[in-house]
Amino acid sequence: MTLLDQFLWVIFPYVTLTIFILGHIYKYNRDQIGWSARSSEIMEKRLLRVGSPLFHYGIIFAFFGHVAGILIPKWVYEALGIPDELYHLGAVVIGGLVGIIALVGLVILVIRRMTVSRIRLFTQRMDWVTELVLLLVVFQGVYITVIRNFLIGEFDYRNTIGPWFRSLFTFSPDPTLMKDVPVSFQIHVLLAFLLFAMWPFTRLVHLWSLPLEYLKRNYISYRSLNFLRTFKISKAKK
Repeated sequence: MTLLDQFLWVIFPYVTLTIFILGHIYKYNRDQIGWSARSSEIMEKRLLRVGSPLFHYGIIFAFFGHVAGILIPKWVYEALGIPDELYHLGAVVIGGLVGIIALVGLVILVIRRMTVSRIRLFTQRMDWVTELVLLLVVFQGVYITVIRNFLIGEFDYRNTIGPWFRSLFTFSPDPTLMKDVPVSFQIHVLLAFLLFAMWPFTRLVHLWSLPLEYLKRNYISYRSLNFLRTFKISKAKK
């Protein structure tokens, strides 16, 4: 085991997770005003109405898919009588579908940010970096779930990535488990940990204060000052 392996699969994950935790604590205590997504709905609605639900629903279901595949040990599925073939079929079909949905939604949101001038002016440098890393993470996830599975074949990450990831939380990391993991999977894992480190300093923090009803709520209707003046005048005449 080389020093690089120790850094990538022991030091780097712990550093990013530490930044993730302490960064959120700092953000909450020092900058609650910035604890939001800074909505740009008033600037453009058409693309947002399509891209936002696709991305949010896709990424939520992808998260639960990762929980099922990484945090739940393989022996649990064996105890439930779920064969490997059925598990992999579900992972490819369902995981690939929700990954593609999240990717399409994210691409729409990026295009919206790039093409709507008012939103570009409203965009900060960290927003571009966040969306770039998100694009890389989601695209890499779709690649290894769909494209790689068809071109190269299945890889059972439940025997390697899963035990390694769980070992981080028992403070007994085993970097040897990641030694023979395909590079495409390694890149996906490292990009995800990079995103964790960035998370407290981006608009992603709004996730922790986002009510679940948000995804099914109606869009907020904005009215111009002229509309409000007209409404007040018509109401006064009555």
